[in-house]
Amino acid sequence: MLISIRELRKIYQMGDAEVRALDGVDLEVERGEYLAIMGPSGSGKSTLMNLIGCLDTPTSGEYVLNGQGVSGLDDSELARIRNREIGFVFQTFNLLPRATALANVELPLIYARMPAGKRRGLARQALEQVGLGDRVKHQPNELSGGQRQRVAVARALVNRPSILLADEPTGNLDSRTSTEIMALFDDLNRAGNTIVLVTHEEEIAAHAGRVIRLLDGRVVSDVRRQAQGAQP
Repeated sequence: MLISIRELRKIYQMGDAEVRALDGVDLEVERGEYLAIMGPSGSGKSTLMNLIGCLDTPTSGEYVLNGQGVSGLDDSELARIRNREIGFVFQTFNLLPRATALANVELPLIYARMPAGKRRGLARQALEQVGLGDRVKHQPNELSGGQRQRVAVARALVNRPSILLADEPTGNLDSRTSTEIMALFDDLNRAGNTIVLVTHEEEIAAHAGRVIRLLDGRVVSDVRRQAQGAQP
């Protein structure tokens, strides 16, 4: 089991009010799964994404990622887990504007203190994997939106993480480019990558083999199905 979550809660104090962003979530994700998290605004999907990504810590409950309990880790330990186990893809790309595609993809390897020669080779491989082997020297302003998101996907892949987390990965893209990016995610999942994505779009969630829906901080449905991008 790659992800095991038990009775996960995240409670915020807003003045005198208590907001239960997550209210006792149980979830297991197998290695190689393709999971979409859906729900209306305020349902807890972004909070769950942040906890799975070790960007935040729960108020209570247990979270085990790739065999390691992470619920009670401190900030520096969480940072190490994020760098080693998790690749992030964000709606806004989060690329350094004055760095080349290659330099942007290298960033996680710099944080991991990998020697320059080795990390450049791995960054080139990751860019080739997403179809941008001929764009390594281009800066973000020289790339289309779809190409920028491919750079972001390459950066997420370069450390060979246990899980890819994608937060509304097509939110800033037109419909044609969104289709291309989702085809890339389909290919990555077929190659064995575990993918968890947050989306509010049914057509994006249709690519996943499993969809969970949240409401008021709880899982209200968990449906497995034939993914749109899966091979018959």
